[in-house]
Amino acid sequence: MANTRSTPNDRLRFPEIGPQAYEHPTDRAALVALRKVRGFETVLRRVFGALPERRLRLLYLANAVRVGPHQLPGLDRSLDEVCAILDLAKKPELFVVGDPRVNAMAVGLDAPFIVLNSSLLKLMDPDELRCVIGHEAGHILSGHALYKTMLLLLQAMVRWILRGPLVLPALPVLLALKEWDRKSELSADRAGLLVSQDLEVSRRVMIKLAGGSGQEEFSLAEFERQAAEYREGGGVVDQVFKVLNLLEVSHPFPVLRVLELGRWAQSEEYERILAGDYPRRFERPEDEDVVAHASQAMQGYRAGLEENPALAELMRGVASAGRSVWSRLFGDAPDGPEPAGDGEAPPDPGSDGAAGA
Repeated sequence: MANTRSTPNDRLRFPEIGPQAYEHPTDRAALVALRKVRGFETVLRRVFGALPERRLRLLYLANAVRVGPHQLPGLDRSLDEVCAILDLAKKPELFVVGDPRVNAMAVGLDAPFIVLNSSLLKLMDPDELRCVIGHEAGHILSGHALYKTMLLLLQAMVRWILRGPLVLPALPVLLALKEWDRKSELSADRAGLLVSQDLEVSRRVMIKLAGGSGQEEFSLAEFERQAAEYREGGGVVDQVFKVLNLLEVSHPFPVLRVLELGRWAQSEEYERILAGDYPRRFERPEDEDVVAHASQAMQGYRAGLEENPALAELMRGVASAGRSVWSRLFGDAPDGPEPAGDGEAPPDPGSDGAAGA
């Protein structure tokens, strides 16, 4: 089925595109697994429903600028185009809040809305802003808000329950939870690329997130070389620092997002989507194969570990120490996979986290 170009700027539209079309394999595997748990979403929505979602919207209504045809109309037209390209059933509200931090977010479950920090309006040109809005629309289309809530709840529970020596065996669990959160950002990056349909624009977004400046002197080529140096360089000590840097962050580092997005833009998967060959929302099967998705995700992890053998060795040590502590405290250590080479793997070192849109 061929695509048509009917947006105001002659960009491709993707009627009824399903989020599985652009979701990163690791993100998709986690989402499929969660959706297979009977009643999980219902329970989680009830838990989240206890929080004042409506109050949060009223806060932005009172303390931010709501975008519309007569308020920042350029942004409103960009939002309309994003909705047309990704075929969103309902146009989300868009707010601009005064905040010097370079960031954006999608908030809410039943009626999600998008928030842009005012710094983005100064930093990004219209094409880049459209890409950022597309990124947040990708979060909405994938239903990430629900699962990000799950992550926050589980992290709070783990940190409250675990104390002292029990932190060590919990470390791989926390890393895995953070890893899913970061991979969800890679999925949203892909949605932003589907909206921009221009890899150069998407890369400029990343470099501006990293550098915080709109200067034209930025060089994407140098930025990619910087990313390669980070990914490939360093011994065991550097790999330890890379792991430690993961613990309290939620977004992949911009340099690595550039590489990841570039690889996907050159893939057959991306080309098929542009040609109109992609999964539709109504085609999402209830019995989607989580094993197949997990296998695909593990292949990506193994590839990352092959590039960073020191990190693989480090994570083996973490897991071994964790099992030892658990065994001393409780007896037999729980069964669990070796972090590298025996099935599951630790977080891909190519997806280290940092704050950003």
